[in-house]
Amino acid sequence: MKIIFYGGVKSVTGANYLLEEDNLRIIVDCGLYQGSKYAEDLNYEKFPYDPATINFVFLSHSHTDHIGRLPKLYKEGFRGQIIASNPTLDLAKKALPDNYNLMKTEAEREGREFLYSLDDLEKTWTLTRGIDYENQIKLSDNMTATLHDAGHILGSTITEFSFGGKKIYFTGDLGNPPTPLLEAPFFPDDADFVVVESAYGSRIHEDRQYRKEILEDIIVETINRGGVLMVPSFAMERTQELLYELNGLVNEKRIPHVPVFVDSPLAINLTEVYRKYPNYFNKTASYIIKSGDDVFNFPGLKFTRTSEESKKINDIPPPKIIIAGSGMSIGGRILHHEKRYLSDPNSAILFVGYQVENSLGRKILDGAKEVSIFGEKISVNCRVKAIGGYSAHADQEMLLRWIASANLKSKIKKAFIVQGEEESSKALADKVKQSLDIEAIVPDSGESFIL
Repeated sequence: MKIIFYGGVKSVTGANYLLEEDNLRIIVDCGLYQGSKYAEDLNYEKFPYDPATINFVFLSHSHTDHIGRLPKLYKEGFRGQIIASNPTLDLAKKALPDNYNLMKTEAEREGREFLYSLDDLEKTWTLTRGIDYENQIKLSDNMTATLHDAGHILGSTITEFSFGGKKIYFTGDLGNPPTPLLEAPFFPDDADFVVVESAYGSRIHEDRQYRKEILEDIIVETINRGGVLMVPSFAMERTQELLYELNGLVNEKRIPHVPVFVDSPLAINLTEVYRKYPNYFNKTASYIIKSGDDVFNFPGLKFTRTSEESKKINDIPPPKIIIAGSGMSIGGRILHHEKRYLSDPNSAILFVGYQVENSLGRKILDGAKEVSIFGEKISVNCRVKAIGGYSAHADQEMLLRWIASANLKSKIKKAFIVQGEEESSKALADKVKQSLDIEAIVPDSGESFIL
């Protein structure tokens, strides 16, 4: 077996890995590069392999940096099978059309032909096959695959490939338990090789156990100041987790009654997919739902689907809470709210997810006193807060525990560290070598290894 790293190396985004075994060719993830003009330009390059020769594509989950180039793969000749969990496929079918519209508009503004057509996008779904967790599927006489729960977002998977008496596990993005909605990730104990994400490979989520209390404090403080709490939130998982937490705070009367707006058509559509799969939730969330509580609805909550409804949020006087995409402030309706309220010292902006390098969200989080939004200079006078504990990514401590578990039978020959900025990946690799005495490699783009 040979593995080649074509994306997601020394970078959080653009995940794309190729496995070759005899005549079998398998891709794991096919994500967009995001975060800078240079990264986005990489999306327009041709794939470094012939898509027509790929038999299977496995998707770890439905975030754009893992699935965003799928229709481009189809456009360039791929006609194999796309395998993922059923929630992942349902979420992807909602998310990618939204992404297509945003990116196509951007491409037209720059005078370039977009990555793929709407026809390519629609035909991509004809190749999909939904698989439940823990169901082994045969890929060839010598190879099987099994999807395990990654605990990152709804339907996210750790992908296990068994070949010639060996096993390799791809974490995809590993979850950060305990989470309000999902189960903890699957911990293997029999790996020969692992491909491990490292978005937070150099950091510890110190506030993990207290995130709900921190959220409550920020809300109450902003309301008392008569300000607006802006939450740039990923439409998938972060928004649903926030609604779950806010539902609890409202029901327990721990926060004052103020308007809460979910200003994201995509988040609204994805929340409907979450309602469809309560069997993927953890026991606590499942119990609350079975008791009759609609965890994605509570007094004061309003979903604003149309642009007209979104504009009317401006007419509602503070205090109020606005949850809107995009999660890294690189587009979407949150930009309009940030333009309006970033300069207000009574307001606050709260980051609850990873902010990729060079994104507007990262600049604000890193302390920029002035940012550019729609070509206009905006002062950042509001309070800037972040709750690392709401990150859907495992921190260094969790990643080390997962790798240690995978090595319980002392079989791991190599741990490949991916999907992190170079500093973060190298920090985790160093820890793996020092703490677990396992060879840890941060691969370069295009680098290959025989397994």
